[in-house]
Amino acid sequence: MLPPEPMKAIRVNEYGGPEALSYEDVPLPEPGAGEARVKIAAAGVNFIDVYQRSGQYKGALPFTLGSEGAGTVDAVGADVTELKVGDRVAFAMNPGAYAEYAIVPAWKLVPVPEEIALETAAAVMLQGMTAHYLARSTFPIEVGQQVLIHAAAGGVGLLLVQIAKQRGAFVIGTVSTEEKAELARKAGADEIIRYTEQDFVAETRRLTDGKGVHVIYDSVGKTTFEGSLNSLRPRGYLALFGQSSGAVPPFDPQILNAKGSLFLTRPTLAHYAMDREELLWRANELFSWIASGDLDVRVDRTVPLAETARAHQALEGRETAGKVLLIP
Repeated sequence: MLPPEPMKAIRVNEYGGPEALSYEDVPLPEPGAGEARVKIAAAGVNFIDVYQRSGQYKGALPFTLGSEGAGTVDAVGADVTELKVGDRVAFAMNPGAYAEYAIVPAWKLVPVPEEIALETAAAVMLQGMTAHYLARSTFPIEVGQQVLIHAAAGGVGLLLVQIAKQRGAFVIGTVSTEEKAELARKAGADEIIRYTEQDFVAETRRLTDGKGVHVIYDSVGKTTFEGSLNSLRPRGYLALFGQSSGAVPPFDPQILNAKGSLFLTRPTLAHYAMDREELLWRANELFSWIASGDLDVRVDRTVPLAETARAHQALEGRETAGKVLLIP
């Protein structure tokens, strides 16, 4: 019996920095029942990949990194009826995207309309659906509400600014540089706080006449957490959906009472796309906004799969504004 054909993939054999990313030959995987094999056109790079590579989020070693991609169906397993070979599809929340091919449960594969480029679909799945659930479900923004978005020029941030504006919010964004401030303004942010030069708590209070905002979307974590709590109005919401600066240390829930009966949630996309119906709703709404020009997806750079370490260095070095894609 012939050995399986090899393919290229980025493997993590031991936890570490970008140098832990290994470009290797691995056997071409075969789809099982209810699965499809996708020939990857582009894979998205996300902070969760950094957490998994470094061991901040631990899994069984070794593994193929990446949880978001788009491409064409190349093979289907038994009992797959909703897809066929040649279909254009995208996915998120499924391991193994940093490769030439990935095996994905068929229910997780979203059809990509012809008018949407596969690179755009890969760029919007994880970050776009994150922005969607945050603004539509975690704290459903209403017209006239005041919103603070940290890292407003990041991958999620630029999409979240646009969706919040669509929903009629007054949007304050925090950024580190003037270049990023310009990107957030173009996305629709009403006010920008340069947190490297300004105290974002004092500025937020000033911009809201001392009241504080209704909701804060915080992907930064450790360095912004306390300030975020101090920037909310009574009964305000803090949606902590990432920790790019490190994990928030344990804290006393009584603080939420003292600061105004605040709400704190630590959501994750998996719990907001728990079945195919919800997944398709989010993805199709995003695709319709992109097709109509109501949502602009900014790809910061594309990097060859073999040079994935370079992509991780750029992301961790805060050099990016928008999406980083890997191209096999």
